Amino acid sequence: MTADIDTLLARHRTYFRSGKTRPAEWREQQLVAIKAMVTERADVFYDALWKDLRRNRVDAAVADLNAIADEADYARRRLRRWMKPQSERTPFFLLPGRTTVTFDPLGVGLIIGAWNYPIQLVLSPLIAAISGGNCAVLKPSEVSPHSAQALAELVPQYLDREAVSVATGGVPETTALLEQHWDHIFFTGGTSIGRIVMTAAAKNLTPVVLELGGKSPAIVDASADLKVAARRIAHGRWLNAGQTCTAPDYVLVAKQVASDFLGHLKAAVVDFYGPDPQQSPDFGRVVSTRNFDRIKGLLSEGSVYHGGQHDRGDLYIAPTILTGVPATAPVLQDEIFGPILPVLEVENIDQAIAHVNARPHPLGLYIFAGDKAVADRVLAATASGDAAVNDCAVQPIIRELPFGGVGNSGMGKYHGEWGFRAYTNARGVLRRGTAIDPPLRYPPYSRGAKLRNWLMGVR
Repeated sequence: MTADIDTLLARHRTYFRSGKTRPAEWREQQLVAIKAMVTERADVFYDALWKDLRRNRVDAAVADLNAIADEADYARRRLRRWMKPQSERTPFFLLPGRTTVTFDPLGVGLIIGAWNYPIQLVLSPLIAAISGGNCAVLKPSEVSPHSAQALAELVPQYLDREAVSVATGGVPETTALLEQHWDHIFFTGGTSIGRIVMTAAAKNLTPVVLELGGKSPAIVDASADLKVAARRIAHGRWLNAGQTCTAPDYVLVAKQVASDFLGHLKAAVVDFYGPDPQQSPDFGRVVSTRNFDRIKGLLSEGSVYHGGQHDRGDLYIAPTILTGVPATAPVLQDEIFGPILPVLEVENIDQAIAHVNARPHPLGLYIFAGDKAVADRVLAATASGDAAVNDCAVQPIIRELPFGGVGNSGMGKYHGEWGFRAYTNARGVLRRGTAIDPPLRYPPYSRGAKLRNWLMGVR
């Protein structure tokens, strides 16, 4: 395995050093090819996503295939502007001269995808890597085997094989990949594995982007439109059976409106998925028996306000609302990543802010409030990778926004131009002529001291 990886990496590195990935034309061709792949072979990906996660066609289109096609197109149309060197001011004492910032490709990157959005979370970082003029090795998650196989079969058919390849396998293969010296590593997954990835990257001082998730809170103020808040939180939580890194992980609702909010939340679940969500074509499944057993174990504390049904043979856990959950309960400690939503009452907005700040910074923070001052106050007093006011889990589709965590929820940003910047080195370049070379900058410094000090800003 190690020998194969050595050979693969050497081949990509040779190709990168040939300069063939640098021209805008090559990058544009590859971005067109990504769009063509997810468009022309959509049925292959739809089938894989259904088999892995029972993801319905609408969600698969919106969250995976259309999202990737649109992102590739977005990058292609803006690529030359991103690549253009930026001119900066040249200090007076270095005139005549020209100062620019160029955006140079990093080299060969490793992209380790996640199982919950197994197509999007491999191809979206690839779009960033290609936009930056890099080569890449893709490692899709073995936990979504059908999606991994689809990528392994189709990527070589559409993309430049000398620049992009797919490595399949499980933990041993990923471990072997991390032992290599990459020019960049992109990882999407849990915090515990993120630490392993960062440790491996540190051995070679390899730059990383880590997308790690976390317990993203939704705060519902008394001034909120409770029905709309409940519907948007329900959609964000139970999309993909709760297996979404940006999903609201728990709700902090003002005590005086908690009862009304819970009624609206339950009504939204029934409206979306019917009285028996197991029969709904729109509700997904837990990805594996291992995750099923973990999530089911989280139901043991607190009271089930709605849902709670489960079927291990079908990998089904109903959309579940928990109330009265003790602060020490496991469901409030680690990211749930499943179809359970604890709802906690708070006395006021100060208590909600204190609750958020007492925990690691989340990937997303969601504030539902009709009072703009309340939303502004929460945003000013907290930290998160990104945030939304009166909505949740949809901000990643906005290409102009940076997407990524902070602290425990990750580091580095991507999407759109932010992805291009993540995969390039912003190199400052000074160009000067030699016709004028005044002696004032050189020793002996007693020569023309006053003029020299004025020109160079010496105090």
